[in-house]
Amino acid sequence: MKQENGLLLAAALIVIALAVSAIHPFDRLTWLMEVMPVLIALPLLAYTYRRFPLTNLLYCLIFIHALILIGGGTYTYARVPVGNWVQDLLSLARNPYDKLGHFWQGLVPALVAKEILLRGKYVSGQKMLAFLSICVAMAISAWYELIEWWAALIMGQGADEFLGTQGDQWDTQSDMWMAFLGATVAMVLLAGLHNRQLRQFEESPGTVEN
Repeated sequence: MKQENGLLLAAALIVIALAVSAIHPFDRLTWLMEVMPVLIALPLLAYTYRRFPLTNLLYCLIFIHALILIGGGTYTYARVPVGNWVQDLLSLARNPYDKLGHFWQGLVPALVAKEILLRGKYVSGQKMLAFLSICVAMAISAWYELIEWWAALIMGQGADEFLGTQGDQWDTQSDMWMAFLGATVAMVLLAGLHNRQLRQFEESPGTVEN
């Protein structure tokens, strides 16, 4: 019940954030493309909650990732105000907000892959589990870059806001590098906490408490 109440609050906040962001985004099509993962994930998580609830850690990280995506969709990644502030503070050549997005694009899918692979008993060894989880995250990152490429081919310059390259010829490679860093951080720095929460599924299947 404790977890359910927290998840309902988080879902409500995400819906509110989506509604507010939809009022006057910088570019309507870009907004839709950027928040599409949230629009897909939210009902999917609700549908699978009873059969396959996730750890509290992962739900919290998904919540943060959703807000990052919504922020990028609202302003476009090259114009997010907090990114402009960081750019000015650190004298960067570009708004770094999209790199934050790609970092989380690696971190969250890696932990999702880890939960599915471990709880489904597809992999047991911790090293192989971490390796395959990072591989899944990188595959998702690669597919996202392919989607951006297809969008560029279909939409031409109309896809510029969605691509968010900001004139960087190595944007695709640096995006994937950030996803790799995110996935690696998930497997190294968050492994202890994540494993402790995963063990609670073995003790009491179907529930995870803090």
